[in-house]
Amino acid sequence: MAKVIITCAVTGSIHTPSMSPYLPVTPDQIVADAVAAVEAGAAVVHLHARDPESGKPSPSPDLFREFLPRIKQRTDAILNITTGGGLGMTLDERLSAALWAKPELASMNMGSMNFNIAGAGAKVTEWQHDWEKPFLDGTADLIMSNTFNQIERGLKLLGDNGTRFEFECYDIGHLYTLAHFADRGLARPPFFVQGVFGILGGIAAKPAHLVHMKETADRLFGDDYRFSALAAGRHQLPMITLSAILGGNVRVGLEDSLYAGPGTLAKSSAEQVAKIRTIIETLGLELATPAEARAMLGTKGGDAVNF
Repeated sequence: MAKVIITCAVTGSIHTPSMSPYLPVTPDQIVADAVAAVEAGAAVVHLHARDPESGKPSPSPDLFREFLPRIKQRTDAILNITTGGGLGMTLDERLSAALWAKPELASMNMGSMNFNIAGAGAKVTEWQHDWEKPFLDGTADLIMSNTFNQIERGLKLLGDNGTRFEFECYDIGHLYTLAHFADRGLARPPFFVQGVFGILGGIAAKPAHLVHMKETADRLFGDDYRFSALAAGRHQLPMITLSAILGGNVRVGLEDSLYAGPGTLAKSSAEQVAKIRTIIETLGLELATPAEARAMLGTKGGDAVNF
């Protein structure tokens, strides 16, 4: 079996500061969490930016400039820049950081969908910032827009910089969208397919759904792809463990779950990396190093980025 790539998503744009005191917000916090995650075994770090004062998700390349070079100096991990940005951002905003950074890897959402996280703050009794609750509540009436034209534009603009993609697939139909772009030559192998489970509006976090998604991807892409999985909240460890058992890769991090176990907040993303590393190695599988992950995903190398 191929070695297992651990991706770590350290902050994301879903959770808000009032949900956990450990959510990285400032550049210093994002750097510290990313470096610790790599030291714990992550080969890929997936990155968003936040306003350091309010913790609100931000698309600003200036904020990415404050942590990307520092993480690169302290690790050899593949740095994966979001193009999903934050809910409600325009496509230009979402692409801006990756267009500047010219990273080895960028995320690419493969379809428009309802993306409802209105219930995510149900346990919060006191909000730190005025933006948090309206932001969450507003997602009950929000469509995350990823039209065919938007996807095509992102693939072309970032592909011209040599950036490869983590194709985020929230449902089975998103795999067929990827196959469409592959047939047109706008996406090229090896495809890095990230199955996303447990977001309200996307496919549920059920083992049968993960098996079905991987089997569908096997039929569509054969040996030309690498499968990975992430799952929201309490579903994180069971679902990604299944991905590893089936020969896939895994993603953890505070973007996907704030917890290290039932009722216990994770103090860092590195805690989650350590947990899945133990499981992977107990199963007799090996972790991929950043160098091995680069070979598996066909990225251009850390010396070819713009930071």
